[in-house]
Amino acid sequence: MGKDLGMQSAEQKAEQKSPDYNYCALPLASYACRPDMSKGRLYDEPESKTRTCFQRDRDRIVHSAAFRRLIYKTQVFITDEGDNYRTRLTHTLEVAQIARSLARALMVNEDLAEVVALAHDLGHPPFAHMGEDALIKAMTNYGGFEHNDQSLRIVTVLEEKYPDFDGLNLSWETLEGIVKHNGPIEKPVESLPYTLKWFLGQMDLRIDSYPSIEAQVAALSDDIAYNNHDVEDGLNAGLFTIDDLREVTLMNEVITETQAKWPTLERHRFVHQIVREMIGRMVIDVFDESRRRLKELGANSPEDIRTAGRMMVAFSQPMYEKVQELRKFLYARMYHHYTVRRMRARAMRLIEDLFDLFLNDPRCMPTLWQQRYRDAQDKNAQARIVVDYIASMTDRTALSEHKDIFDVYSAHSR
Repeated sequence: MGKDLGMQSAEQKAEQKSPDYNYCALPLASYACRPDMSKGRLYDEPESKTRTCFQRDRDRIVHSAAFRRLIYKTQVFITDEGDNYRTRLTHTLEVAQIARSLARALMVNEDLAEVVALAHDLGHPPFAHMGEDALIKAMTNYGGFEHNDQSLRIVTVLEEKYPDFDGLNLSWETLEGIVKHNGPIEKPVESLPYTLKWFLGQMDLRIDSYPSIEAQVAALSDDIAYNNHDVEDGLNAGLFTIDDLREVTLMNEVITETQAKWPTLERHRFVHQIVREMIGRMVIDVFDESRRRLKELGANSPEDIRTAGRMMVAFSQPMYEKVQELRKFLYARMYHHYTVRRMRARAMRLIEDLFDLFLNDPRCMPTLWQQRYRDAQDKNAQARIVVDYIASMTDRTALSEHKDIFDVYSAHSR
């Protein structure tokens, strides 16, 4: 551990806070993460007089360049396919909204749940999972690529805003949530992702324990958001119909009830209503199941959550099976639809072209990135610089770069 964040206990740190400091606007459950008990930051900074450490983390994410770029990054449909589909940014905002609602209902820290939700997709490259698959393939011999690990790299290395450190210097709890919101990481050290392996030498994130309940809320909110907005986007793209959705048990239940209640409702209102109802049902199910698990565990502290042996925030088994059925439908009818497969082929070819060119001729990159490439110690480090540059691109930047470089007619017309 590069810096000892354990020099003072959480209780000692809490005692040093001003007694009139408003840490939380609402009462918290005993197993929630309290900002006054945070394990701190890698680099010491004075506390804010108006914001908790988790609110401050949220603001740093929102003001980051990586967050702004999410507006032109793919969720499912490449951004030049149309203006009404979700982008990575609008998806992230929907996840954050659900996370805050669910966190409040469970009486856990809304701000921490929100900041993990806002940061969870920062590392996505252009064209979402399509671009990620291309970078995974490209980096096979250079240390690998994972979008979750790239999120950590952005907030610890790549964001350059502050005079005293690289990254955003987020709190321990936020970094923990970014790294393991989907659960413990049970890999040998040599198999860990590139940035995580390095960062654990700076700060121990206890990767073999379960995440905080707030990080678990963010993870389930992600599942709820993308399953439902992908239904809406798929319907609006004409990849499947409302009648097709009747193949899915949960969708059939909601469609039948909605038609009975509003038999003459216009299609666009009908689609919105069934998606709205689905989100509500999933949120209530997660709330009820999570309360049941917490009561069964007898959780009294954040440590009880981290050592529980299973995730405390989850779907009930019946709902889990219905959600899995919906996912199976979406994979077959949406993610592998021929139009989406064509987008995938296009995106992967484009990313592969850019990676091969920049790795072998780094002088084709902008001057700043050329310097970073020259400063890299070996080929693996040079490939990491290339992947940092490509992963930072939006869809439209990647499309423009590829066109400028490989479209001879475009280049000639300038």
